[in-house]
Amino acid sequence: MEPFKTIHSRVVVMPVNDIDTDQIIPARFLKVTDKKGLGNNLFADWRYESDGSPKPDFILNQPQCKGAQVLLAGDNFGCGSSREHAPWALTDFGFRVVISTSFADIFKNNSLKNGLLPVVVKPETHHKLVDMFIEVPNAELTIDLEKQVMVLPDGEQVDFPVDAFSRNCLLQGTDELGYLLSLEPEIAAYEKNHSGG
Repeated sequence: MEPFKTIHSRVVVMPVNDIDTDQIIPARFLKVTDKKGLGNNLFADWRYESDGSPKPDFILNQPQCKGAQVLLAGDNFGCGSSREHAPWALTDFGFRVVISTSFADIFKNNSLKNGLLPVVVKPETHHKLVDMFIEVPNAELTIDLEKQVMVLPDGEQVDFPVDAFSRNCLLQGTDELGYLLSLEPEIAAYEKNHSGG
């Protein structure tokens, strides 16, 4: 997993409430054993016509969205099933951050374990962000995970919560297993000193 550094990015605005995991990545794409390529099917039912051609009016198919690392979503993002494929598809597409007023708990936990930062903001901040990025689509937002602050294009700084363990794992580019493996020397030393033999 790539370490999470400070991100400066344009923002994809998709302020739809209650986007569930089947809308993020439809179930028919879940038979894969590799995360790579899932981004091609992100929001597939909204993004493509029945013949597979891109819908030109869908936000992810518009040129200004290419390379954007931040998705500004509506309330209750990631509800539905517990599939990890949803954050996999988002990160494979190139997103590192999703901003919402709330996230489904399982989606939030899966995201944090897979290199995707869910940022919760107050409704008034959310409204401001939607208006700001619709008015100036090429404006950039800064996410500083180390300081847990988001810097808006107008210079306003907004703090956001993230638990210390998840924050550390994201900054290091590791998951829970990787974190435990990094402690192997300390665990071995403890075992040696407390073996009772």
